[in-house]
Amino acid sequence: MPGKTLVFGASLKSDRISNMAVHRLLRYGEEVVAFGIKGGSIAGVEIRTTLEEIDEIDTVTLYVGAKRQKPYYDYLVRLNPRRIIFNPGTENPEFYRILHKHDIMIDVSCSLTLLATNKY
Repeated sequence: MPGKTLVFGASLKSDRISNMAVHRLLRYGEEVVAFGIKGGSIAGVEIRTTLEEIDEIDTVTLYVGAKRQKPYYDYLVRLNPRRIIFNPGTENPEFYRILHKHDIMIDVSCSLTLLATNKY
């Protein structure tokens, strides 16, 4: 798996899919960065609570619903990832149009499924 993944909307709650994604990405050997509302650590990955510049992000896997994404559009575009994965419940046609203009690939999928099927 090339590059680094940003889990955007990471949660400390172990029953949340974003938390499971951090664990699964690490298990598959991916370098992981996490951003969330509450700080803490998931499997040794610190959850950032401020929008910091992060170099060489290949993939953003999104766990923030469409209604809450707008304040983050510019930040995520500025990171210039190769792709953004819109996990179930995060679909957002408005953001798709913005990403398309910046040549950022849109993948409407489930990161956990992609990992389980070796299609990540």
